[in-house]
Amino acid sequence: MELTKIALGGGCHWCTEAVFQTLIGVENVKQGWISSTEKNTAFSEAVIVHFNIEKIDLKTLIEIHLLTHKSTSNHSMRTKYRSAIYYFSHQQKEKSLQIIAKLQGKFKEKIITKVIEFKGFKPSTAAFQNYYQSNPSKPFCKKYINPKLKFILSEYSEYSKQIPDKVLP
Repeated sequence: MELTKIALGGGCHWCTEAVFQTLIGVENVKQGWISSTEKNTAFSEAVIVHFNIEKIDLKTLIEIHLLTHKSTSNHSMRTKYRSAIYYFSHQQKEKSLQIIAKLQGKFKEKIITKVIEFKGFKPSTAAFQNYYQSNPSKPFCKKYINPKLKFILSEYSEYSKQIPDKVLP
């Protein structure tokens, strides 16, 4: 099994963590805060996704990422919730940029997601790790995470792990 990793930031890291934990081929998701370089040194909510490239490819991960957060809208909280793909190698950077360019046609608005270098990681406290698995009935999970998981089950079922019945009404 060949594992690789990519880091992704979008909205709340609870949501991002839950989305990627449901995907076949994703072996581990580390939730926390990620920083980059230059203008992006502030830590922002994000996850590191360790995945098996034989089961799920980078294009699929990026596509799901772009479709499960506000990847086309700027807002006042973009420092805390940076829309980003954090790369670990120059090759991963180039491939991510190519994928975004190809996926742009699926979006009405311009994708604002940045492809930036991974620099640092601070994990969330233990109380917030695996947030959805620990709190599926909380109002936040029902309102924000369940619709994303239903979307994956509907549009990417071939990559979806079995989702517990409690997710679907």
